[in-house]
Amino acid sequence: MLNPTHQPRPFLAALAIGIAVLLQTAQAHARDVQTVILAGGCFWCIESDFEKVKGVLGVKSGFSGGSVSNPTYKQVTSGGTGHYEVVEVRYDADRVSLDSLLSAFFRSIDPTDAGGQFCDRGDSYRSAIFYGSASEKAVAEQVKASAQSALGRNIVTPILPKKPFYAADEYHQDYYKKDEIILTRFGPRSKAEAYKRYRAACGRDDRVKQLWGSQAAFTH
Repeated sequence: MLNPTHQPRPFLAALAIGIAVLLQTAQAHARDVQTVILAGGCFWCIESDFEKVKGVLGVKSGFSGGSVSNPTYKQVTSGGTGHYEVVEVRYDADRVSLDSLLSAFFRSIDPTDAGGQFCDRGDSYRSAIFYGSASEKAVAEQVKASAQSALGRNIVTPILPKKPFYAADEYHQDYYKKDEIILTRFGPRSKAEAYKRYRAACGRDDRVKQLWGSQAAFTH
């Protein structure tokens, strides 16, 4: 008869694995996952930039700030919806702070431009930060003041109360890294290659470096 105080090794191994999985699950659920919505012109570019940040769990392109429910890309870029092109950044607040994300955000855009960003003009391409609580608003205002002092110029990027976020269609998600071939003015190109050409032609990185110098974030 098997002594009940001596369990077989397979059982002990399975028990140890089970405990490890439970601990990992508990740790995952214990993470302080937060979101922030940012508008900084073309959402492909903001998505590409912030997915490189350690502690960021995911970035989704979409629309927010307006009055039209479930808008399409065409509706937003045509004007009249009140929406901005935005990204929703999910991050682990135990690994990266909101103030560091916002500091990088200001240094990745032209916050002195109220009419759009870089080559993209119009209301939907304006910059903005959307806050979801009084504490987030306070952090955003503090970071904005610090960025304005560092830049030495007036920052016009508004800090606005959060409104519903509407994800853009799948065509626009992770655009910067897709191999799907599309027809562009440069001829057939993958989305990833088309994105690189668009970003360069739009002058985004050149303008950010001109404004921020050595403080510029994400410039290629």
